[in-house]
Amino acid sequence: MSAKETIPQQLLDLDEENQDAYDSLIVSIEAKPRGLSLLIAVGDDLNLREQIIAQYEAELQPNFRTYRVTLPRGEPSLKSALYQLVEREEYLRQGGQAVITVTGVEQLYFLKLGQERSEQEIFFGYLQWTREGLRDYPYPIILWVTNQILVNLIKKAPDFWSWRSGVFRFASKKTIAVSSKEIEPIRFALEDIELSSFDDDSPHLLPIEDLKQLIEQQENQGVKNSSLATFYASLGNIYKSRLERGEAQDYKAEQELATEYLQKAAKLRQELSLEKNLAASLSNLANLYKSQGRYSEAETLFLEALELRKRLLGEHHPDVARSLNNLATLYQLQGRYSKAEQLFLQASELRKRLLGEQHPDVALSLNDLAYLYEAQGRYGEAEALYIQALELRKLLLGEHHLDVATSLNNLAMLYKSQGRYREAEPLLLQALELRKHLLGKQHPDVALSLNNLAYLYEAQGRYGEAEALYIQALELRKLLLGEHHLDVATSLNNLAYLYKSQGRYQEAEPLLLQALELRKRLLGEHHPDIARSLNNLAMLYKSQGHYREAEPLLLQALELRKHLLGEQHPDVANSLNNLAAIYESQGHYKKAEPLYIQALELRKHLLGESHPKTVISRENLANLRAKMGATES
Repeated sequence: MSAKETIPQQLLDLDEENQDAYDSLIVSIEAKPRGLSLLIAVGDDLNLREQIIAQYEAELQPNFRTYRVTLPRGEPSLKSALYQLVEREEYLRQGGQAVITVTGVEQLYFLKLGQERSEQEIFFGYLQWTREGLRDYPYPIILWVTNQILVNLIKKAPDFWSWRSGVFRFASKKTIAVSSKEIEPIRFALEDIELSSFDDDSPHLLPIEDLKQLIEQQENQGVKNSSLATFYASLGNIYKSRLERGEAQDYKAEQELATEYLQKAAKLRQELSLEKNLAASLSNLANLYKSQGRYSEAETLFLEALELRKRLLGEHHPDVARSLNNLATLYQLQGRYSKAEQLFLQASELRKRLLGEQHPDVALSLNDLAYLYEAQGRYGEAEALYIQALELRKLLLGEHHLDVATSLNNLAMLYKSQGRYREAEPLLLQALELRKHLLGKQHPDVALSLNNLAYLYEAQGRYGEAEALYIQALELRKLLLGEHHLDVATSLNNLAYLYKSQGRYQEAEPLLLQALELRKRLLGEHHPDIARSLNNLAMLYKSQGHYREAEPLLLQALELRKHLLGEQHPDVANSLNNLAAIYESQGHYKKAEPLYIQALELRKHLLGESHPKTVISRENLANLRAKMGATES
């Protein structure tokens, strides 16, 4: 490969740990510009790796020429790759000052996959036995490896390892490896065919691509058995968990892979009549569809899983209660509150009967039912259930448990909705401290607590305190989950709305646009969260009097909500109300009135006469009609 030409660019915004590693790498390169220097860079985040390489290549010029080499899969010999590069480049043969970056190691398979040796074993063999030959290449050589490769390199190429001039670790939440715990369901197969020893504590046991290749081999051999179904289900769940934990290299691509493998697991288990495991596959796939806003498909699968469990296990079984709860949660998202309540109550009664009144699953049912009542504005009923769930969790799990923190948080947010701010604040602070104590300061649940406390302060008009916490939550989510995660979009949206409340419109708009684009990238164009972003951006424009920009966004949000959620949903009522407000602000009273009426009737039907949003709709319509009367007079 020829010398890499790079264009100077803006410096990367690295966290302190990664910046230290980067600075140390630059120092090591410059300390020995002529002479072999083996520098091992470690990182699983391939996008971050490419950005770091681009930055040091730009920074080192013009003192160094920079080259890149990608090791081939078949014969991954570092010495051979360097030899071919030098043969092609006159500058290198003349002893020019250069830095060579080596990648491609991350694509090598750890598993043998039917071969005598795995690609990684071949690579380590070359490293171990060709160390002396590397003296012919008097350059800083930066070898990029993953954490999984590093662990095995130390064991299998100790001579090469002893020659290293430095190791530079670049940390990221993103990974390309699978942990020991994650492959526990398929451990039997890997022990039989691939792994003689199994490290129970390894967070980087093997690359996820190896599992894909192993499955592909079995498919090509025409294998259709329960083991393959277990492989499909395990890999689908691994991808689903990676999305939730912010570990995915490419969110959209891995979301599609999670769907593909869970679909294959369900289909094969159906073909093989593996009904016991089929219900779990259907539920897992349904939960994935639910997260994507594919509610109709999720409902079908949840219903199938429920009926299957009833038939196999009988009407009275904890798994049946779990299926009822899953379906109820979906119906709540769809605004089908009556159906949701009925199923939540069934699940709760079943759990009490099977598990006793004092069981963590009973506390979970109480919490879920309380959340439904809160959404309906039935605050008194919600409060009683939240308190009951909190006390039960304290009794069963102790004062210092994550479920107790969840209950404290939920009760606090109910109080916030009622304007009971003084009661809410100490509960949110307790939840925050408990999560910090149990999880450490750097955890997504800590970011959630910071966000909720900021939300409370914003409602109280304590904007300075709210802003600091919103920013802290945003930065923590970026650090833990990466720049491209749904929780980051939520933080961007929340910070923007705080700025909107303060009239800081120029600061709010770019954040709302970022949140919208991020959600589109992760969820596609058709998802309830896209409608929410469109609505929020429109309301910002309304606040600025930019009605022409706001109206088409509100119409988009309304149509999207109708399509995804159905005509009878609280979010549809919100869109009708907001669109009416736009027309009212422009003096288009006759266009606004039927929309306010629709919103009011929908809220009365879905939420009841006394819900705060119903009251707001009634007031909005009355105020509009007063204006219309004044105009006519």
